[in-house]
Formats: sequence, structure tokens, C-alpha cells
Amino acid sequence: MLPPQQLAQPDRQAAANSLSEAELAESSETISRIAEAFSDRVVGQRRLGESLLVGLICGGHVLLESVPGLAKTTAAETIAAAVDGSFNRIQCTPDLLPSDIIGSQIYDARDGEFRTQLGPVHANIVLLDEINRSSAKTQSAMLESMQERQTTIGGVEYPLPKPFMVIATQNPIEQEGTYVLAEAQLDRFMLKDVLDYPTPAEEAEVLRRIDEGRFATDPKPVATLDDVQRLQELVKRVYIDPAITEYIVSITYVTRHIEQYLPPELARLLEIGVSPRAAIALSAGARALALIEGSAQVLPEHVRSIAPRVLRHRLVLSYEAAATGVTADHYVDAVLGAIRTP
Repeated sequence: MLPPQQLAQPDRQAAANSLSEAELAESSETISRIAEAFSDRVVGQRRLGESLLVGLICGGHVLLESVPGLAKTTAAETIAAAVDGSFNRIQCTPDLLPSDIIGSQIYDARDGEFRTQLGPVHANIVLLDEINRSSAKTQSAMLESMQERQTTIGGVEYPLPKPFMVIATQNPIEQEGTYVLAEAQLDRFMLKDVLDYPTPAEEAEVLRRIDEGRFATDPKPVATLDDVQRLQELVKRVYIDPAITEYIVSITYVTRHIEQYLPPELARLLEIGVSPRAAIALSAGARALALIEGSAQVLPEHVRSIAPRVLRHRLVLSYEAAATGVTADHYVDAVLGAIRTP
């Protein structure tokens, strides 16, 4: 049993401020247009499209892990084009410098002054391709951008455009010449999605669309940045019951006291549970999933659906866990199984 908690009284003001029928219809129509534009360019990968939508609606960042060639770049470009946002792709390499990302001051010999040149991070959607190939110093340069939504060049702060989302990718099968992301950096990502190969039918559909020339033309915008910011405002008003909030807090609590809920041989392989950022991301992500599904209220299944993507990169496992094939997803399933669903 979890320790007794004081269950908050229903927030009548929040319930009264929940989304109206018209606002729910408005958000559903915008989300449907973006989702349709995504599926028109990216075959299969339904969960990937959902994760990117959640990140976009919540203003969070997304980490994608897969072998090469699974449409991660195409997905990022498509989402940016669908909302008529600016898009920059940064190919991470060991010699990439922080100034290559955030920008720098350049001396102009014509007038003898320094001019600020903003880096590629100044875009609505930024793709950091193979982020684990850049050095730790360069990785840390992204922290201010991701957390503070600004860069500092020559002592001057430059705000990033709104909305702003970082999509980072990493290849799990080739680790030579890579730099593992530190836990503090991983915690900045709202979600981590792990992509798998397409089914034979989906792969055949990719080939058919190539033959038809469907990918030869640039995607057209189906929404605006104002639409995205409107969704970001509406998602905050999706109602979340105090029982659901307690459920979310219970999930994070169990990860920090895993020895009380799982068998010793499994519990000892988990070194550190999740931070409070996980609870914040679970709450926000569940709200976004509810909005995507056209619901004005968060249900337990929304929390359970988003939980693996929120928790898997925040759990710190021992080396023995990796050696024995135990993954973070095993712990997510075990934690969800140990808690009574409201």
C-alpha cells in the first residue's frame, strides 16, 4: 500500500473553467488537420505522430531513439511545415561547437563592429540529429535554450521564437565516438519515444507513395503558429480530477521507493527513480492526449498511455540491468501494475 495521502477536494473552479463544447471542437479540428498532414507524409508511426503532437501542444521537447532510416527527420520537417513554423536541422558531430548551435558575434571589418549572428536553434522546431555524437560541452549549450527558451550571446539575451520545440535523435546501435547524455540533460526532454521498423504493409505503402511522387513536393501548412499557441492555452484547461493527480504522484513515488513494491532481485537493479519533472510531464502529457482524443477530461488510460514515454529516460538503471536485458520499460510496466488504477 502507498502511504496515506490527503486527497485534495475537487477543484470546483477548475471544473467550471474546463473547455466548452465549442473550444473542444475547435481544438479537435486543428489537431485533426495536423495529424492528417503528418500521416500523409509519414507512413505508419502513429505513436511518433502522437508524441510530436503532445510535445508541440505542451511546449515540451522530444527525444527519439531508433536505428537510421525510420523517418525521424521527415517527421520533424512535416510537423514544422504543417504549422507553418520555421525548421532547422543540426547534424551533431564531435567537433560541433556551442556557438554553432546558439550563434556568435562576428567582427565586421567594414565598420569595425561586432555583429550578432543567431544560430540555428532560433527556429520554431529544431532537429538535433544524433545528439549523442556531440561533445558534453555542446550538449550542455542546449540546456539554456530548452529550459529558459533563450540564448545568451555576448552577454545579451535573445528569446527563442514561440512556439519552440527541440526534437533530438540518437542511434542506440552504434556507440563508438558518442557521448551519453547526462541525467540532467535527459530530464529536460518531456518524452522519449523508441521507434520500431515498419510492418511489411507499411513498407510497401512507402514504396507506392515514392512511385507516385508523393514525396517530391513540399508539404503545405494546414495550421498556423497562432493555432498552436491557442492549443497550448486550451490544453491547460483540460480537467484533471484530484484522484488522477494522486495516481500520477503515486507512480513517481513508487519509482523512488521501488524496493517496497517489487521483488528484491528486480528492485536492486534500479538505482534512481524519477524527478518531480516526471509528475509535471505526466500531468501535461495526459492532458494533451485527452485533447488529442477530443476529451475535456483526463482519464486513467491517458496517464497509462503516456507513462512509458515520460518515465523511460528518467529511470537510472544499474550496469547489471543492462547486462541482464532488463530495460526501463520493464520497470514502467511493473510500477503501473503495482498501483491501483482510480
